[in-house]
Amino acid sequence: MGGALPERGEAAGEIVDHLAAIADPGLIASAGPRYFGFVIGGSLPAALAADWLTSAWDQNAGLYAIGPSASVAEEVAAGWLIDLFGLPAGSSVGFSTGATMASFTALAAGRHRVLERLGWNVEEDGLIGAPDIAVVVGAEAHVTIHVSLQMLGLGRNHVHRVAADGQGRMRADALRETLADVRDRPVLVCAQSGNVNTGAFDPLPEIVATVRELPNAWLHVDGAFGLWAAVTPALRHLTAGLADADSWTTDAHKWLNVPYDSGIAIVRDAAAHHAAMTLGAAYYVETAGGERDPFNWVAESSRRARGFPIYAALRQLGRDGLAGMIEQCCALARRMADGLRDAPGVTILNDVVLNQVLVRFAPPVAPDGAASDEAAADTFTREVIAAVQADGTCWLGGTTWHGLAAMRISVSNWSTTEADGDVSVAAILRCRDAVASGLTGVPA
Repeated sequence: MGGALPERGEAAGEIVDHLAAIADPGLIASAGPRYFGFVIGGSLPAALAADWLTSAWDQNAGLYAIGPSASVAEEVAAGWLIDLFGLPAGSSVGFSTGATMASFTALAAGRHRVLERLGWNVEEDGLIGAPDIAVVVGAEAHVTIHVSLQMLGLGRNHVHRVAADGQGRMRADALRETLADVRDRPVLVCAQSGNVNTGAFDPLPEIVATVRELPNAWLHVDGAFGLWAAVTPALRHLTAGLADADSWTTDAHKWLNVPYDSGIAIVRDAAAHHAAMTLGAAYYVETAGGERDPFNWVAESSRRARGFPIYAALRQLGRDGLAGMIEQCCALARRMADGLRDAPGVTILNDVVLNQVLVRFAPPVAPDGAASDEAAADTFTREVIAAVQADGTCWLGGTTWHGLAAMRISVSNWSTTEADGDVSVAAILRCRDAVASGLTGVPA
């Protein structure tokens, strides 16, 4: 792709043809049915087509005045999402790039409200001299929460970390102990619905009850993919207590299967949300409040019209279709875990409650019958992951879970079938056997 910039322009068609050819070797089929890396969904046909329209229309979705249809699409989609998740009517919604900026937005609203209760206007006066906010996070909080805190001036390391259990769930008893030490301060608590490794959910009913005992606290829930469990009766019990929080984060480009980028911030206290995000300038033509000016709800003014693909995806699926897609992905995750767990030397490290599967591989037993140690299992697991990636039947990644190397399988695509899962399991075991036989050439 490199080289010097041409002095003269080139024909558009030739550029696109050339770009398609030279980029192809560096593309990953992340939209395909056998991509199980990270938590990345595919693109529903209606959402993909709507995204093409979004580019062709090229609407600036910052102000109603320069993109009325973009504004209304967001407004309608926001109402549908609040209803689907069972969140409080009247909650406000911002459409962001992804979970990082969605959490930034929601936590900015929380920062505004807890300081406003003490007579401090953080948007006008900043944080210098402001009351100190105690930020409480679970030990397994996702990195995007820490990045959001960094950008809000609250610090990645200036937090109180609450111990988690063996599945990564925040321990309610440990939270109570932590909050007892900070109850005289403004407090932001960050809980989680859907651990990025295990899929586990923090015990929100207990967390909510504990947080509500404080005089000045805000509870945020990071549900980047786990929030979607709330749309299906079969999984909704996992999200008990969800509606009693103050703000929520999720990603439509994960489990709603719309193209990148598509984060969503939802805030119960719309006034706090608006105060934290709104800007305003003399040349902005804002509405009198009857219409939605999208820039009031995220940290961007000029931006892409993200509401169109979400609107299209929700219409294509409907309530039943969306629930069916979420349940299908979870059923396939369980099926893949079952297909792997009985193979020799394979351990499933997590309770498969959602769409995440953690797999660890032990190398063959030494000739003297002694079991291999954990370091050898770490190396062997990483070699199996590399072999699967090189094999090409499917793609998945690795992680470190409680100090142990593990393969992570994330089933998030609307088009993944049982056949895709079965052929992927067979490929994983074939690669495991090849690594054990020393036939792959994959370095340790």
